This record gives sequence, C-alpha cells and structure tokens, in this order.
Amino acid sequence: MSIKFRLTLMNFLQFFIWGSWLISLNVYLDKTLHFTGGQIGSIYATMGVASLFMPALLGIVADKWINTERVFGICHILGGILLYKASTETTFNSLYPIMLLNTMVYMPTIALNNTVSYEVLEQKNFNIVKDFPPIRVWGTVGFIVAMWMVDLAGFNNSALQLYISSAASFLLGIYAFTMPSCKPKKSGERKTFISSLGLDAFVLFKKRKMVVFFIFAMFLGAALQITNTFGGAFLTDFGSQKIYADSFAVKHPGILISISQVSETLFILAIPFFLQKFGIKKVMLMSIFAWVLRFGLFGIGDPGTGLPLLILSMIVYGMAFDFFNISGSLFVEKETDIKIRASAQGLFMVMTNGIGAYLGGVISGWVVDQFTSNEVKDWRSIWFSFAAYALVLGIIFPLVFKYKHMPSAKEIGKAEAIEMTPH
Repeated sequence: MSIKFRLTLMNFLQFFIWGSWLISLNVYLDKTLHFTGGQIGSIYATMGVASLFMPALLGIVADKWINTERVFGICHILGGILLYKASTETTFNSLYPIMLLNTMVYMPTIALNNTVSYEVLEQKNFNIVKDFPPIRVWGTVGFIVAMWMVDLAGFNNSALQLYISSAASFLLGIYAFTMPSCKPKKSGERKTFISSLGLDAFVLFKKRKMVVFFIFAMFLGAALQITNTFGGAFLTDFGSQKIYADSFAVKHPGILISISQVSETLFILAIPFFLQKFGIKKVMLMSIFAWVLRFGLFGIGDPGTGLPLLILSMIVYGMAFDFFNISGSLFVEKETDIKIRASAQGLFMVMTNGIGAYLGGVISGWVVDQFTSNEVKDWRSIWFSFAAYALVLGIIFPLVFKYKHMPSAKEIGKAEAIEMTPH
C-alpha cells in the first residue's frame, strides 16, 4: 500500500469524524433532546474554547516528548470513547462536559493531521506543496461522505450519528499507530507555549490596521459558527408545515448543506484570480457581504419555491468562508516581521476559531432564544438579525481598515497552495 494512499485514508477519516456530527448534531439536540438555542450554542462553542489552547499544548507535546503520530492516535482513541459516551447522555448538564472534552482532543488533531502528513511526505522525499493538496482534498470528501451517510441513514435527529463518529475515531486512532514514526524534534528552534498560542504576536496591536484586522477576524469567526450551529435545525423545522413536510430540504438537510463544502473547495481554486484582480482588502470585503447574502437568503428561502434561494446560500458560503480566511492569512504573512510570523498566524487562528467561534456559538444561541416562543422559532427574524450583523460589519470595515495592496506572483502562489479545513 503506497504511502500517499495511506495518508489519503488518514485525511479522509480525520474529517469523516467531524462531518458525522458537526452539521447534524444541532438537529438531534433540537428535535430529539429539546435543548434551548442557548444550550445548543454553548455545546458548539466548546470548539472555540478548545481551539484557544489545546492545539498549542499538544503541539508542544508532539514537538518535545511524544511521536506526533502517537499523540494523534491517542487523541482519536480518547475522542472515540467520549463520542460514545456522548451518545448515551440526554441532558445538557451531562452532555456539555463530555462534548467539551471531545472537542479538546479533536481540535488539536486538525493540525496534528497536517504535521504527520508533512513529516511522512518529507521522509519519503515527496514535494509537500505539490503532493499534499491532492491528499488533503480527500479530507473534504470524507466530511461530505459522512454528512451524506448520516443524512441518508436518517440519523440527523438520532444519537446514532455519534456512534458513527465514535467508530471512525477509534479506527483512525488505531490506524495512526501504524503510520511511519514522526519523532520529537531534537534540534532547531522550538516554539514555546506562548509562541504557539500567538501571544508573543500581541505586539502587533500597537498597529491600528492590525487591531482592526484582528477584531474583524473575531467577528467573522463568529459568523462562521452561526450556520454550523443552527443550519440543520432551521431546515428540519420546516417539517412542521404540512406543505414542506416531505420536501427534499426537510428529508435530507445534510445533503443540501453539503453543497456548502463543495462550494468551499471550488472557491479555493478561484482565490488566486480574485486576489490578483482586486487585492486583499476587496476580497475580504467580498467575504463579509457574502455572509450578508448567506444569512439573508436563509431568511427568505424555503424548501418549496424558495429552494433555489437556499441552494444559492449554500454556494455563497464558499466565498464567505474562504475569501476572508485565506486572504487574511496572506495579510498576516505580509504585514508581520518574520520573527513573529508563526505566532501571528497562531493569533489569527485564535481570534477566528477560538474567541470568534466561542462568541458565535453563545451569542447565536441567545439570539435564537429571543425569537423563540413556545418552542416555535421565528427563523426569518433570526436570519435577518444575523444578516444585519454582517451588513454592519461590511459597512464599517472599508471605513476603518486602511490598506492598499496588489499581490505579487509569489503571494498568488501561496494562495493556491493554502488548503483550508471544511466547516
């Protein structure tokens, strides 16, 4: 079995685990366990809490003491145990700490998966820039396959989705121990925990444009979490209306939402063109207004005659997510000193996937509860509220973010090489 195939399988399983529950768990929590919006938001916000420190902590463990593939495998075995346990809990107070622990061991594996892939490819004398993206894209495929499997099996509102994720996590955990050895680094510069968190990059807050950028990165990280947290519950809620009860969107919300992941993959390919033509600031602005469309189309769409609007919202998601994350990463790369560049990228991830994701989960849950009466949600008002939030960001951003940039051919090449995780 070739090493490329083995890495492809590893990447496939890595995101299959996540795709098994990320988009559909909210349906189960809402329809079966009858959690409030705030409770659902809090459970999804555990990913933000975990992203604040766990990737950095376990990254240091892998760098200094334990083989990376073993840390990776241990995390997934623990995740398998926690996901199985989560499937047996039915109250918020019992489920929340388990999901928090699960995200604490899962979120670091996203970076560890890349690290193992890079090191193994280097050991076998492959070109990482050329050979890793075709391997990594199978992670997105795994995410989509998991969504389809859960959807077609009718597990969107069942704890069985957690069984699937648990089984895949156990499998990957064991499989990880068969991968080539990725030993701790014995020489060279080692990042401290502070550097890994990006905290030594706080010197960047002395620059106004960096302050503005990181604040908006946090706000847009919150926007990303909103549809992860409530997209599935929104679609299945239409089932309470007889006219939509048997519609495709209600019966197969996971398949419909998976268009977002396909769109994400396609928009990654379009980024070099947009950066070359418009520059970083305008591409970021496009992302913000794409969020306005994403939420607004949800507000006016429905599973009947409004189905094309829902599909368009899924397509727009690719631009909303990719354009800010990739152009933002390039902005950080260009505007920071080489000595703190890695820390600055870490700070960027903390602001988006950490603080932003946490706020997005908690605040979106509060908003949903404000528009819920007798367990009936006013989804149009909910989505329009989120659209208004993104619109305010879109109006303010160009006024306060002063930056002119035309990308070089080298930077365009970097954009082409960046591979983002599916959401």
